[in-house]
Amino acid sequence: MTLECAEIEAVYDALYGAYGVQDWWPAATPFEVMVGAILTQRTSWHNVTLALANMRSAGLLDPDTLERTQLPDLEQAVRPAGFFRQKAVRLQALCTWLAAHGGFAAATKLSDTDLREGLLAIKGIGPETADAITLYAFRRPVFVVDAYFRRLFSRIGMLDGTEPYDVLRTDVERAMCATTEVYGEFHALIVTHAKERCRVHPACESCALNTLCEYARTRAGSRLH
Repeated sequence: MTLECAEIEAVYDALYGAYGVQDWWPAATPFEVMVGAILTQRTSWHNVTLALANMRSAGLLDPDTLERTQLPDLEQAVRPAGFFRQKAVRLQALCTWLAAHGGFAAATKLSDTDLREGLLAIKGIGPETADAITLYAFRRPVFVVDAYFRRLFSRIGMLDGTEPYDVLRTDVERAMCATTEVYGEFHALIVTHAKERCRVHPACESCALNTLCEYARTRAGSRLH
């Protein structure tokens, strides 16, 4: 399936009308955004906040300090986020990559292609994490495709759910041609909606998208028979 601009904008407008400005990603610095993007892999944001609080207390939200920290100490700090051994290694690899490029300020001068390829070359950073860092930390206009997006747009009827990550990202960006702010807001709205309404067991009756959603219409029709 090909995503169309009018359809995507209708979803965006409905979600924005329902939830308003999300002001995501919650972080004090771009580096904290990058750390959070790695910590949030396969866990809830609540657990990420606990790990970030540990890191903040230990002074680890600085790339130079984090890279020099003994691995067991870093593992203990990020333990609340789960998979703490893998995530500690990934965080230090991120810091090594930043240092190799002269720090965050220098890395901001990389082209979009070089930035994304560089992030993807870091062990443990896949397309979703790389794009979250690119969008929210480096403020580049890219769209983040996550499981919530796939769930929502599959239920609406705009996806079949099997499309590769980069195909979906490219389709959304081609259709919207939006700014960094709009892509960030859209991603945040989808996350909020997936948690509030479009859950595994959805609350379709009170959903702002039920008139646009194939799943909701089918579900409503089944209750009439």
